[in-house]
Amino acid sequence: MARKIGSRYTANQILGRGSAGTVWLGEGPEGPVAIKMLREDLASDQELVGRFVQERTALLGLEHPNVVSVRDLVVDGNDLALVMDLVRGTDLRTRLERERRLAPEAAVAIVADVAEGLAAAHAAGVVHRDVKPENILLDMQGPLGPGGSHRALLTDFGVAKLIDSPRRTRATKIIGTPDYLAPEIVEGLPPRASVDIYALATVLYELLAGFTPFGGGHPGAVLRRHVTETVVPLPGIPEELWQLLVQCLAKAPASRLRASELAARLREQLPLLAGMPPLDVDEPDTEPPADAPTEPTGEPSPPAVARIRRGAVPLVPGAKPDSNRDTHTSMRVPGPDELAGGARGTARAPRPTGAPRPGSARHRTTTRRRRLTLAVATVALLTAAALGTWLSTSADSTTMPPQEPRQSAPETP
Repeated sequence: MARKIGSRYTANQILGRGSAGTVWLGEGPEGPVAIKMLREDLASDQELVGRFVQERTALLGLEHPNVVSVRDLVVDGNDLALVMDLVRGTDLRTRLERERRLAPEAAVAIVADVAEGLAAAHAAGVVHRDVKPENILLDMQGPLGPGGSHRALLTDFGVAKLIDSPRRTRATKIIGTPDYLAPEIVEGLPPRASVDIYALATVLYELLAGFTPFGGGHPGAVLRRHVTETVVPLPGIPEELWQLLVQCLAKAPASRLRASELAARLREQLPLLAGMPPLDVDEPDTEPPADAPTEPTGEPSPPAVARIRRGAVPLVPGAKPDSNRDTHTSMRVPGPDELAGGARGTARAPRPTGAPRPGSARHRTTTRRRRLTLAVATVALLTAAALGTWLSTSADSTTMPPQEPRQSAPETP
């Protein structure tokens, strides 16, 4: 059902829903557009509306081939909307769900596109703050790039900053998506351009591996891993590309590259990646551990499921994630004692395809078989040793020649 947005735009069809609002296919004076309608509770927040208007100049002035441009900001009664360029294609999350992981050449080309878009935004003083596959669009109508990749464009600039008002989040809340949050955000520091680099490096890791380096399970555990864990190496990629990933995933913001440097370094890697197939690693932690608590039905209990499930995890028991897999949320900042506690039981290393997952039923069966084989081998060895000793003793007793009787010396008279 069509609805008017301000005096210049008409929203005709819903394209998707997220935690911040709904995206519509719309029509404006210059043709088709995408219209992001923010949630009603956000639109009714007068402080947020004021911030919305203040950001207008910065958002409207952001123009780059790898950024979805904001054409207009509409404040009309209860409607609060961003009018954006319409990209004919899909988002990167949809492609990931279809292919699980991408060939390194295509993955690096996509991330290099996004890095160039971020470089333009950072030069204009705009920090995205919510870089993730859902916010990366692929232009299906444009020419193909390296590895058959489509041109990538970053969207939703300004949404995280608009929502992150002091009254809404205060000093004890985090705005962002847990899997992609930089450690300094988890520790309560203000977001700067380096948080986008960390998030984009996480996206690259996910495109290559099929899973994020610190994601999975309850959001609180994910946040703690960002601060306490080191990234697990990915086998099969050039060492220079791996070192590039490690540098951009550094815990210290100053150690990360700038967006323009990252884009240039990634472009340099493309010739080395031509023709390389997707990495052969399997996603860890997708089965309950052996000691996971269970329900009377035998199924894993909700806490156990939360620890092993990847992707969107509801913060409210019984709630369901958004239909478009959006995990953007407001969360409590963990205390120092929680962060210092480490991530016990959360270390996850990629393993070759076919190897059983630790704690899985197949892993337990394999372990039992190995123990049984070892026990049988030990018994056989001991039996063989005992039998060898007995045979040796028997042989000695039957083959030893008879000894002459000892003669005593004749007595002297």
